Amino acid sequence: MLATQQLTEFLAVVADRPDEAAAQHAAVECAVRALGADVAVLIVDGGVVATVGLPVERIPAEALTDITAGRRTTLQVDGRPYAVTLAHLDGIAPGVLVLGRRNPFTVEEMCLLRGMARVLELSLQALHLIEVERKQAAENQSLIDSLQRRQRLFDELSAVQRAIAKREPLHRILDQITASAADLLDVEMSGLTVLDVDDSSRTSVIASRGIAEENLRRLQSVPVAALGAVGIAMMGDELVAIDDYANSPIAVPEIVRAHLKSVIAVPVHEDGMVVGSLFVGSYAGVRTWDRASREILQAFAEHASLAITDARTLREMNHAFHDSLTGLANRSLFTTRMENALAATGSSGVAALLVDLDRFKVVNDSLGHTTGDRLLTAVADRLRDCLRTEDTVARLGGDEFAVLLTDVAGVEPAVLMARRIVAALREPYDLDGREVFASCSIGVAYAETGTTDASDLLVRADLAMFEAKKQGKDQFAIFEPVMRESFQKHLQMEADLRRAVLQHEFELRFQPIVRLSTKEISGLEALVRWQHPERGMIPPLEFIPLAEETGLIVPIGEWVLREACRQAALWNTYREGQTPLTVSVNLSAVQLERTDLPQLVASALADSGLPARSLIIELTESLLVDHRPETLHRLEEIKRLGVRLAIDDFGTGYSSLAYLRKFPVDIIKIDKSFVDDIGDLPAAAALTLGIIQLGQALQLSTIAEGIEHLEQLSELADGNCELGQGYYFAEPLTAEAMHHLLVTGAPPPEMIGGKSERSGQRSPEAGGA
Repeated sequence: MLATQQLTEFLAVVADRPDEAAAQHAAVECAVRALGADVAVLIVDGGVVATVGLPVERIPAEALTDITAGRRTTLQVDGRPYAVTLAHLDGIAPGVLVLGRRNPFTVEEMCLLRGMARVLELSLQALHLIEVERKQAAENQSLIDSLQRRQRLFDELSAVQRAIAKREPLHRILDQITASAADLLDVEMSGLTVLDVDDSSRTSVIASRGIAEENLRRLQSVPVAALGAVGIAMMGDELVAIDDYANSPIAVPEIVRAHLKSVIAVPVHEDGMVVGSLFVGSYAGVRTWDRASREILQAFAEHASLAITDARTLREMNHAFHDSLTGLANRSLFTTRMENALAATGSSGVAALLVDLDRFKVVNDSLGHTTGDRLLTAVADRLRDCLRTEDTVARLGGDEFAVLLTDVAGVEPAVLMARRIVAALREPYDLDGREVFASCSIGVAYAETGTTDASDLLVRADLAMFEAKKQGKDQFAIFEPVMRESFQKHLQMEADLRRAVLQHEFELRFQPIVRLSTKEISGLEALVRWQHPERGMIPPLEFIPLAEETGLIVPIGEWVLREACRQAALWNTYREGQTPLTVSVNLSAVQLERTDLPQLVASALADSGLPARSLIIELTESLLVDHRPETLHRLEEIKRLGVRLAIDDFGTGYSSLAYLRKFPVDIIKIDKSFVDDIGDLPAAAALTLGIIQLGQALQLSTIAEGIEHLEQLSELADGNCELGQGYYFAEPLTAEAMHHLLVTGAPPPEMIGGKSERSGQRSPEAGGA
């Protein structure tokens, strides 16, 4: 508790200083007192701004440079050696705070110094903002209003800092932040949502202003991917501003019906990790979020981050820097030990292993969080058994662990350790008489001492772990420089995809489904394409897996569903007296996890006016094989609406007959791989005809995919296959070309969307791709 009192004193002292220079001097003096230091130097933007224990002219500049670069751990002043520790300041004015004393600093004191540096950094940022505005106001009278606004911001932020220093209840501080943000930005609504403790894929609103009680209840334990702008801000760790909310493709229908006109959201962090989002919105009218508004909300979000981090730091101190569940070192202690190892002299090198469990979420979802916690504890025990006495293993959070190997010569000892861990974790676990399996993926990174810092070494290990996941999991990968470039491309694609959702860069293609006996078009399959502004048309194979990984498939899939229903309903109005067209939309596993999926389907049908029987939801066979009990319940709810269900790629999975009996399926789609060889291989023809007969016996419709030749069409028609689609009839067409085909019977070449999509390979169609 002594460390907590010292941090409280530091917060109070720094928060009450009127300008940057006063805050800098007060921070140095307070840090010296708190850590019992003899000398201290604060460097900002390369210059010394405050010292204690020695005048500026006697500072050994060269030695100080070596210390800040991590090449030296002691400081000589007047012939006396001092042990040193330091903490870096980021932000507008980067710098470093160096302390020295006769005896070495403890790990707890180093962590305390970093906390002090973080508070000083935030205070300097706030003071810098007001100082910049003061200078601008002196030069230009028109900036007086902005200066007053910044002064109000500074006053509000100072009040928040004082509340944190006084250890006021966290909920009261967060209520103060959300209310102040709404007042300063002159909006009617604000809120703060954070990740649920037991399920990091869901969030709940813990502080709000101007949100109706009914809507507030709906915003509890909501999937991150279903939160629209707020969810994208959290998933992308970026500010998201929407001026015209009602016409945004990512708008949440319930919020639109509440008459929200504009919204802006920024992520809230803890120890650099996104844990929530602070958001404000306007009901009165469309709002343009200028630079000043964005900076104000960012400042409040930083202080929300500080309050959350401070509250949880107290609990971490009580746990002596160890994870409460597993007893392993936590992220803070692990990082400190890694920094010390990398700065140690006479050591060969340091290796870091990042260990991430494969499919841990499946265990949590299917067996419950209690069983998941027992599994994490068992994994921790096995990791301990793999290590040497001098090694460190930590739980960084969730199902992510890290191992630190010190004083190792080269990467080979880390490789041996990785092999040992993969083999140990691969063995089954006995959890209350239930056999559970949990393999892992490991990223390995090595560095010689003095060549890098802890943050970069962990990034390297993380990139290697990402590569191990990509290669199929249950293995390890060693960091290579090329991985950084590959990951940057992955991040760029993710950023482009998020922009594509906001800017609506997606288009639908429609492929006709033909009744083989009459050659009449009876339905259409809706397929999504991404028109990238620089790269052109991107095929689904490149962006659908990423959309599912990031959760962006949810807004994309919802748009596909609504647009497909709308377009099909429109075409059916032109077909008076004819059999109404059906439209097929593919559903991904991520969408099927949404609890509100049946309501979404009902809403799309109601808004478009399309009869439920004209909508067909397509599911891959593998998705049904890996289903949970909730999956079947949602499909049954959708069936009760009158919507029909189809199994896509039929015959490529396993247990097909069992799932045909278990799920409320109406249609089976014969995979293209069977149709390709139907005219050449008797076995392929026999299998295909067998599937058709199976469908007839179960009173299911059959659709043959990928028909490209007349011979295939003839074989299928003779075998009584009911429906078919493929390039023989038409490739996926734009809405304009499909309209022309429906009216005239032939698509005009100039209206078929650009380059032909014929490739001979099947693209993934999850989410309507």
